[in-house]
Amino acid sequence: MSKRDYYDVLGVAKGASADEIKKGFRKKAKELHPDRNKDNPDAESQFKEANEAYEVLKDAEKKAAYDRFGHAAFENGMGGGGRPGAGFGSGDFSSAFSDVFDDLFGDFMGGQRGGGGRRAARGSDLRYNLRVSLDDAFAGMQKTINVPTAVSCSACDGTGAEGGVEPVTCPTCSGMGKVRAQQGFFTVERTCPTCSGLGQIIKNPCKVCQGAGRVEKDRALSVNIPAGVETGTRIRLAGEGEAGMRGGPPGDLYIFVEVAQHELFERDGVNLYCRVPVSMANAALGGSIEVPTIDGGRGRVQIPAGSQSGRQMRLRGKGMPALRGGGVGDMFIELAVETPVNLTSRQKELLREFVDLSEDNNPEGKTFFSSVKSFWDGMKG
Repeated sequence: MSKRDYYDVLGVAKGASADEIKKGFRKKAKELHPDRNKDNPDAESQFKEANEAYEVLKDAEKKAAYDRFGHAAFENGMGGGGRPGAGFGSGDFSSAFSDVFDDLFGDFMGGQRGGGGRRAARGSDLRYNLRVSLDDAFAGMQKTINVPTAVSCSACDGTGAEGGVEPVTCPTCSGMGKVRAQQGFFTVERTCPTCSGLGQIIKNPCKVCQGAGRVEKDRALSVNIPAGVETGTRIRLAGEGEAGMRGGPPGDLYIFVEVAQHELFERDGVNLYCRVPVSMANAALGGSIEVPTIDGGRGRVQIPAGSQSGRQMRLRGKGMPALRGGGVGDMFIELAVETPVNLTSRQKELLREFVDLSEDNNPEGKTFFSSVKSFWDGMKG
């Protein structure tokens, strides 16, 4: 049976560039993945064919010979390369398939390849929930917090070895942190069981940290809470997280701020709202009232005569500062007209007299009851 053209095998045009040839081979390798071809008994032979074509076309000299002489370039010793597919058994297939995975996924299978040890594991990031008052969120503050975390072991200088002796290269994985296991014609990488993926082992572990290179400890940290923080604000302290294993770099500490509710003010972004009760008489006659401000001061607001519940008045620049210097919000005073209770006989008498004289002083009520009467008349009709 005659061999297929190598360019056709990889699905690329004659004269394709090295990148196009590589992309074609990647595509074929994915198509011929064993998990995708459980019902295709020819998948292995097709992959061998694609690998054979790629071995020739990726090499500039072999590609030039193939372009000139075709398959004959590799028969009977021509071209000095021998037949590219010769001796291609299951072991070669496994190696080729593993190389494809290395090329396609790089570090996805875990860690670096080739010589050299692995970097020590970075410490975990930590989260700290911090609750502050609205007054502190307005002014900003310095606060000391205690964070339970893992810190570098002082007895072994974080190495995990007794006396600070440096770890040695793991003999099982040769420092790569990964070992290969062959399953049929498919090669799988797993974390090295001897060194747990660190690439190094400790012959004499530190008695204080048991070889981890870190110990549990509470740390006191001073945190700057900027003015204007809101619930959900995240503050990052680089390098203040958990110490890394065996001298690895530390993680980061993330502080999540929650601003507590205030007894007088309600916050909406940079604006503040304050609900102020006023007497029925003051709302009707108008006047001025004194209100508190978040900075601890006092503000005076003029109430227009005839004000109703829910009416708002603004005090400019008396709200919250925006985070990172974005200006200052406003404060809104919302009136709550209060109905008097526990009236004396004289007060009741005066109110009844007032009601008799105030038929035309309640425009909203007059309009409402006029609409109600029209509604009922319409229902009767």
